[in-house]
Amino acid sequence: MIQTGKPQLLRTMNERLLLDHLRVNGPSSRGALAKASGLSKPTVSAALSGLEEAGLVRLAGSLSGRPGPSTAIYDLNARAGVVAGIDIGRQWIRLAIADLRGEFIARREVRNSARSAADLMRRVRSLADRVAAEAGMDWAAVTYAVVGSPGVLNPVTARLDYAQNLPGWGRAGLVDRLHAALEVDTSIENDINLAAVGELAFGAGVGVRDFVLISIGTGVGMGIVINGELYVGGSGAAGEVSFLPTTEVDAPASDARHRGMTESVAAADGVARIAERAGLTTGSAEEIFAAAAAGDPRAAAVVAAEGRRIGTLITAVAAILDPELVVLGGGIGHNLDLLGEAITHRMTELGPLRPRLVASALGEDGVLVGAVSRALEVARDRLFERRGT
Repeated sequence: MIQTGKPQLLRTMNERLLLDHLRVNGPSSRGALAKASGLSKPTVSAALSGLEEAGLVRLAGSLSGRPGPSTAIYDLNARAGVVAGIDIGRQWIRLAIADLRGEFIARREVRNSARSAADLMRRVRSLADRVAAEAGMDWAAVTYAVVGSPGVLNPVTARLDYAQNLPGWGRAGLVDRLHAALEVDTSIENDINLAAVGELAFGAGVGVRDFVLISIGTGVGMGIVINGELYVGGSGAAGEVSFLPTTEVDAPASDARHRGMTESVAAADGVARIAERAGLTTGSAEEIFAAAAAGDPRAAAVVAAEGRRIGTLITAVAAILDPELVVLGGGIGHNLDLLGEAITHRMTELGPLRPRLVASALGEDGVLVGAVSRALEVARDRLFERRGT
């Protein structure tokens, strides 16, 4: 029986194989592509011809200076499409537009001074138009955008659960209004999960199959990577470690229930509250850490106490997931130079579990990088599927 669809399927597979090779490894000749892929040179030539016709591959130059004709060099056309990553946090809104290799074309951040969800969406769209203009394009040209936000998108209610740090962000209809405001294909994912994806693709998690990213700043959250893949659990709430119980609850019971026991004491406002009770006049966690770095003994004691809380959290996580690596991020978590000794000491007190501990390699861009990485997964598939239309 003749399978008429098989040649087209094979050609599609060959084109995708070569396209992915060029994306990862950069410019290459037909001969080098044939050697790397195991395909024949005529097969490579046919696949490159199809990709070039679709605008996904371009002739990048040629090599000469040796006997015979010059050798054509091909590369991914990284501007065949663009994606956007958006990081919406309590303090900042960050947005980047990137090419198909994930290289940022334009990036900008603004303070999040929005007073309502509607105001926040207007500001996000305004920022999107500004960044697109800086990239020399219209925002509508974005193939796909991924928004990183606190909370977990509930597939049943279409609301963002656990988004207590953004006023009004969990209301019904908000997700639809965000899609309408951006006017490009968009998805919303948990910001800390995206930060973990960013570390996996481009940061401290490269080459690590099992790790967690714990972010401590305005809130407390965790992204989990198992066997090289993001793990989100049955309802998407895996990693909501803000709700882990703790014996140290230095906050009103209602606050602890709403935000979670761990977040109520370990996040930035909990640190500031503890510092105030210790007699410090500094107003923010950032100022407290700066004072500790400058040698203030009271600030150093507050930071050490925070390190012990983080050490307790890491020990609980390690007992359940046994990660090879723990990446610390967020406005507080990235201060590993100040926190590390207290964290290690507390973990030693609690048991033998010792995952490797490092600071985030991506810093404040972690969510953006993860959002761009996620958007690229979708955009590359869509652009490849459209090549014949």
